Amino acid sequence: MSETVNLDRRSLLRGTAGLAGLAAAGAAGLTLPGTAEAAVSGAAAGIPRTGRPPLWKQADRKGLVFGSSIATWQLDKTYPRLHAREAGLLFTEDDLLWYQLKPHPDAPLNFGPGDQIVDLAEKNDQLVIAAHLAWDEGFGDGWKEKDLWGLNKKQAKKLLYTVIRREVRHYKGRADGWIVANEVTDPEEADRYGFRTNIPWYSTIGPSYIANSFHLAKKHDPRALRIINEFGFETVNEWGDRPEPRRRAYLKAIDRLLDIGAPVQAVGIQGHLLADGFHDKFDERGYRRFLSDIADRGLPILITELDVLDEGIRRGAKFRDRKVADVYRHYLDVTLDEKAVKAVIAFGLTDRYTWLDEDQPREDGGHRRPLAFDRQLRPKPAYTAISNAFRSAPVRKRLWKPKKGR
Repeated sequence: MSETVNLDRRSLLRGTAGLAGLAAAGAAGLTLPGTAEAAVSGAAAGIPRTGRPPLWKQADRKGLVFGSSIATWQLDKTYPRLHAREAGLLFTEDDLLWYQLKPHPDAPLNFGPGDQIVDLAEKNDQLVIAAHLAWDEGFGDGWKEKDLWGLNKKQAKKLLYTVIRREVRHYKGRADGWIVANEVTDPEEADRYGFRTNIPWYSTIGPSYIANSFHLAKKHDPRALRIINEFGFETVNEWGDRPEPRRRAYLKAIDRLLDIGAPVQAVGIQGHLLADGFHDKFDERGYRRFLSDIADRGLPILITELDVLDEGIRRGAKFRDRKVADVYRHYLDVTLDEKAVKAVIAFGLTDRYTWLDEDQPREDGGHRRPLAFDRQLRPKPAYTAISNAFRSAPVRKRLWKPKKGR
């Protein structure tokens, strides 16, 4: 496989509900690293040094887990070695989404890509967060609107719950956490509890699909952490959504799930940050209060899908890298003050593979630079900012013990 992959991830992940996309890009023929020791052998692996311990080890010193997403289509000759060296947790980026798992309504479940990425984590002694069980995207072009929106309640329950049941059983004991419900809340197109109504599962089954998904995850993989995950809590986002109403809706939905006995165990906060004007728009006090409100409910917090969109910053790479790094610094300095934050999970480690190049390309034609390492896998100022944030973070009680170093 070549060092770079040109793939329209937005089209790939778009499913029904106005979500048509590209067919799945196959992952066949990819070679996994042999062992964790070989993967982190430094200069022999051809990976640039950082001059510091791996990020997972720096985070672990403060009781934090550091991880990153990765997908089978990103498994070139070098990047998996960097991921193995720096990440103590693997977040399944694409390989458990329906475009891979069940690419069209009549397809049998295909666990091949998921098995491959979980095998990678196990060979590299990494924890695993598997994503996502209930989501309204990720279907690919094998699914049409009628295939989901056209179902009656009985048909929809059979479809969703059968996939969840079989998927969780298949990976029982191999996943340390499941993103059970992803992007299911909203302050506007929602019911009185904050649950989105503009998605097929809600339209066909009703809001009970969320709690039922948590119950199924608990029943079939009781030791894996069960997580609800959502975005849009830091600043006004690229769609104009204000963060405070989104925070209130999320808390309202979490409270409803807890009130009805849904076995929610942790809260995921997607850290898709916007570099342009971040420091002026980021309400530190409000964000600290939001994190504290979650902590008061007795729920650990995981920062998931962390990256920084460099829109609105001029093209020069060095200038953009400084601006992006400063956003990481500011955000993590505030966020990691909350000891309920137990994990920081980047949405990739290298600019070589970022969804932002496809979904939100720069008008000037330059590549996005949202991550800790550049396209040649060299550490950037963002790496230093993340590393320094871990050094400055207060020590907390661990959510998970690392598998590395045992």
